[in-house]
Parts: sequence; C-alpha cells; structure tokens
Amino acid sequence: MSNEIMPLTILTTGGTIEKVYDEFEGALTNRETIVKNKILQKLRLPYTDISVKQIMAKDSLYMDDRDRETILEAIKLQEKLHHPIVVLHGTDTMDVTSRYCHKNYKEITVPVVFTGAMKPLGFDDSDAAQNVIEAIFAARILDPGYYVTFHGRLFTVPNLRKNKEKSTFEDCE
Repeated sequence: MSNEIMPLTILTTGGTIEKVYDEFEGALTNRETIVKNKILQKLRLPYTDISVKQIMAKDSLYMDDRDRETILEAIKLQEKLHHPIVVLHGTDTMDVTSRYCHKNYKEITVPVVFTGAMKPLGFDDSDAAQNVIEAIFAARILDPGYYVTFHGRLFTVPNLRKNKEKSTFEDCE
C-alpha cells in the first residue's frame, strides 16, 4: 500500500447506528447523518479522504425493495468514481439489502462494505465506532465485491445472516 491518499465514500441510510434521542418525542429516531461529527472527526486517517453521502434516514425494518434499489443506484453512481464504498445500514435488514445488491449488480468494480450497529452511536457502549472503523479499513484493502463487517468479523455477501439472540452476524451456507 502506498502513501497516496485514497478516496473513500460512506453512504448513510439510517438505522440504529445513526439514531439520536429526540427529547421532544422521547424516542430514538433517524433524522440526518451524524457519522461525521461522532466518528470521522475523531479519527486520524491522513491517507484516506472520506466523503459522506446521505441516501436516506430510515430504520431498516421499514425498508422495502424500492429503498434497496435506491441504495443500489447510489452504489452504482459512486462506483463510477472508482472509490471503495462503505454503506451504513440498519442491522435488522442489512443482510437482505446486501444480498439484494449482490443479486442485482454482480459487476461491481470496487469493494462495497456494509456495516451498522446494535446500539446507537451516541451511547457510551455503542459498537458503532468499532464497526465503522473496521469497515473503512476493510474497504481500503478488499477486492471488488460486497461484504459486511461487524464485531471484528468479515463476511462475504451473500453468506451471512443476523443472529438476533447473540446480537451479531454469522456465516451461513
């Protein structure tokens, strides 16, 4: 790996990773991306130029195939820049969306790494920062294809599923 600066794009879709507490409503909600202020400005990445693009701010439980198509179209648009891509996504259907992308666009020419969190970014015990950092690193070194990074593991799409009992992801055949 050289000392050249590598551009990388983060696409945000909402999900637990970016939920914030709304004092007025007394609930956790998705509004706008918070990854820049909560994670990226705290990292030292002198050889990575990160661009953040918000696609939507939606809980993945409420996503349908139209939303997945919107995500895939955003991936295709960013792929034209030849930069690795990280997709921040809700964990409830991250495996579904990553498989949708894999099934409907196999010709991907850059690494696309999906990740999310079980606890929101603003919580002290959140896994969000760890998962985003792992996804950024993975996107920088992986071959083109679709992947999920989560809790120190790397999965090749479509071979993963969410294990709700363990609050993580695991391999499947």
